[in-house]
Amino acid sequence: MIYPSIDKLLNIVDSKYELVHISARRSKEISKDGFLQMPESEYKSKKNIGRALEEVSEGLITVKKGEE
Repeated sequence: MIYPSIDKLLNIVDSKYELVHISARRSKEISKDGFLQMPESEYKSKKNIGRALEEVSEGLITVKKGEE
C-alpha cells in the first residue's frame, strides 16, 4: 500500500497535476536545503518525494488558490 493514499491527497489538492507540481517543488527544496518540517523519525518514506507527499497529507504545506 502506498502512503499517503492518492484519495486522501486529492481531498487536499484539487488535481493530480497540482499535486505533482507541489510535491516536486517541495522535494527539490528538501534536497537543496535539507530542511524537514517534521522530525526525520516521523516520516515513513526515506525519499524526498515521499516526504513531500507526507507533508501535504499532514497539512504542513498549504495550497493557495489562484485569485481570479
